[in-house]
Amino acid sequence: MGAMFRSEEMALLQLFIQPEVAYQVVSELGEVGCLQFRDLNEDVNLFQREYANDISRCNEMERQIRYIEQQIEKNNISVPSFLEMPKAPNPRQSVDLEAHLEKIEQDLKELTKGSNSLNTELSELIETKHVLSKAGKFFSQKDDIFADYNAEERRNASQLNFISGVIPKEKVFAFERMLFRVGRGNIFVRQEDIDEPFEDPDTGVQQKKCVFIVFYQGENLHQKTIKIASAFRGKIVQCPVLANDRNTLNQKVATDIEDLKKVLNQTQDHITRLLVAVAKDVSNWNVMVCKMKAIYHTLNYFNVDVSKKCLIAEGWVPTGDLDSVYAILNAQASDSPVHSFFNILQTNDVPPTFNRTNKFTQGFQNLISAYGTANYRELNPALYSIVTFPFLFAVMFGDLGHAMIMAAFGAWLVISEKKIAAQKDKGEIFSIFFGGRYIILLMGLFSMYTGLLYNDIFSKSMNIFGSKWRVYKGLFPTNDSFSQTGDDDTTESLTLDPKYGFTNEAYFFGMDPVWQSADNKIIFLNSFKMKLSIIFGVVHMLFGIILNIVNHIQFKRYYALFLDFLPKLVFFSLLFIYLATMIVMKWFLYSASNEVDAFHDSKCAPSVLIYFIGMMLYKKIDDTSENGQLVCKAYMYDGQETVQHKFLYVALLCIPVLLFGSPIYHWMKKKKPKAPTHAHHNNHSNSHQPNGRQSSRLSQKHEDLQPIPENAELVTHEEPMSEIMVHQAIETIEFTLSTVSHTASYLRLWALSLAHSQLSDVLWSMVFQKGLKVDMGYISSILIYVFFIPWAICTVGILVLMEGLSAFLHTLRLHWVEFMNKFYKGEGYNFTPFSFKNILSEED
Repeated sequence: MGAMFRSEEMALLQLFIQPEVAYQVVSELGEVGCLQFRDLNEDVNLFQREYANDISRCNEMERQIRYIEQQIEKNNISVPSFLEMPKAPNPRQSVDLEAHLEKIEQDLKELTKGSNSLNTELSELIETKHVLSKAGKFFSQKDDIFADYNAEERRNASQLNFISGVIPKEKVFAFERMLFRVGRGNIFVRQEDIDEPFEDPDTGVQQKKCVFIVFYQGENLHQKTIKIASAFRGKIVQCPVLANDRNTLNQKVATDIEDLKKVLNQTQDHITRLLVAVAKDVSNWNVMVCKMKAIYHTLNYFNVDVSKKCLIAEGWVPTGDLDSVYAILNAQASDSPVHSFFNILQTNDVPPTFNRTNKFTQGFQNLISAYGTANYRELNPALYSIVTFPFLFAVMFGDLGHAMIMAAFGAWLVISEKKIAAQKDKGEIFSIFFGGRYIILLMGLFSMYTGLLYNDIFSKSMNIFGSKWRVYKGLFPTNDSFSQTGDDDTTESLTLDPKYGFTNEAYFFGMDPVWQSADNKIIFLNSFKMKLSIIFGVVHMLFGIILNIVNHIQFKRYYALFLDFLPKLVFFSLLFIYLATMIVMKWFLYSASNEVDAFHDSKCAPSVLIYFIGMMLYKKIDDTSENGQLVCKAYMYDGQETVQHKFLYVALLCIPVLLFGSPIYHWMKKKKPKAPTHAHHNNHSNSHQPNGRQSSRLSQKHEDLQPIPENAELVTHEEPMSEIMVHQAIETIEFTLSTVSHTASYLRLWALSLAHSQLSDVLWSMVFQKGLKVDMGYISSILIYVFFIPWAICTVGILVLMEGLSAFLHTLRLHWVEFMNKFYKGEGYNFTPFSFKNILSEED
């Protein structure tokens, strides 16, 4: 957990790498993923950089792989996933891979082109076959039409010309209309559908077509008919007039079709064999080309020294990974006559923020980073949210039954995480649930605990230890405490009054189950949960204020301990911790069974809210008297009014300290004369080379290395006093006003808990309980299942999913606004190292 407490120390490295091993060094750094490179060529156009041509080669290889993948997908060939992540190929292997991909692409294009040509020829033969088979029918229809004509008319009809062919079905109607208009009724058209669809060899889209035959007379109509057929994407097929010639041609076409199908099958088998062999390596090629492209992109960040014999790079690295960088540079020493090395630069630039996480802490870190990335070396709230986040969620979601459903779902995600992580296309929503699987599990477990405390399971109670209440009619002063519910079962309802119940012993754990049947359950739980939420909120915010000490000490802002932290702590303690203290005092001092002190009976219990309002408005509260006799005291203890006034005075005095303390300190600090400083730095003292004495420095684990000063104000700017004053005034006003609003904001713990409990109660009584009350013999058992289905669906859909999401969002707001606001700035930027793992995940 040490890495979660605050971000890791960072060092700015200057690497001197020989060009012969630059590719291998960057490749190894990408595998480790510990160095964030800086672009030293920001003013150079991307197309003018050193490795622009290599990136173009990678782009071309990516295009070739995409073409191969399209052909694999088109032929429905499965692509096996790689068992081991391949490394980036070296330059010699990349040349061989480029040539191999080019050859495969050319072979596939030639085979595909030949296959498309054969498919086109086959389609033409099939169209000819259909035209020939249907031509006889068309000619017999023509003879029947002209059978009633006289000799002169039949002689003219026999001189009619015709053309036949195939046309898309959706264009037949428009084709006929156009011929009718052009021929002015002197063109005779017949058409018939082809049952089997035709597939376009280029697009793969299937299309319905029709056979047509057009009879006309004259050369003029002949030319017009051909042009119209061509315009409507019709294809002319030559058809003999004589039946014998048609039969002979039909047989020849059938023979050619069979021959073509054999050739097509052989061609398709060849393509399939080639694609099956390629499919085994296409995933590896994708990863290798992606890594190559990333390496060349990173090499374009490097600068070339004056002698053009060395590449210079700069980048941020966690100090804990300096050994890894040195080991990578040292491992490539044998491939170059000159060894590569690095220097640690002193800089005033603000380093990136890096919190090292694991699969358990990653989800909580993502919740915090969604609000804002921590400043460098700032306290990380994710460490504390591991406990506080599921706990505050559980306060709102306290139901043992619903919590078990949530915990079971989270446990399934955790147990099956390897299997689920290996799946692709999990879906955006499910990926979010999977990323927060440990959060869901903890929220479910914590909610099970609070559900036991509330003694609430699907809106019912569990009487495990036996109720400690003993309530009888004779103990009540009147019979008004019992009333009929109005139901047919005439179940009596009771109003619990601690004054008339045997409550000498407390229930062993959590809430007494008798409250589930009490009429005043809502009144009791309403008061209890509301006060409890205020106490939790005050403790949570107090913890946030105290955590600011760590930031002040870390960044050496010792003046802020007295001018910022202490006034805030005193202001918050004297007002809001005192408010929570009065709530606890009220619980201990006032009791319904108090027979010794009548002033501390439950009827004299004061309102803490009235106390707090009277304290803020400086208003006195009077005692309660009847007939001139004191009945109830106004205050809980002697001198309370004086104590509250003093608390208010001291709290108000903290405001000017907050407002003027830090600005006056900065003003006095500016007036002091500054001592001259020497910024001389010897780069060779921090250089790491694989030979001589300097290489032995690395074996010391960099114990004496502090490359970046741990000060939040790394870049010093002389701000004018006006800006400092305005900034401090905003912070003071925001803190003093937000303490009230933030304390009230924690009442959402009470509101959502009560709403969840009541909604669960309504769902039980209005749905499932109806089925349990039906008394119809064997049919009742069937009705229980009938009523259980909608109850279970509503329980999971509304109370677990929707209410769970609502409680999650409210808990997130309590952390972002009410808790983290006290000590967390969140104005840094993420450490984004050059990592193949991150690049490939983004590509996916």
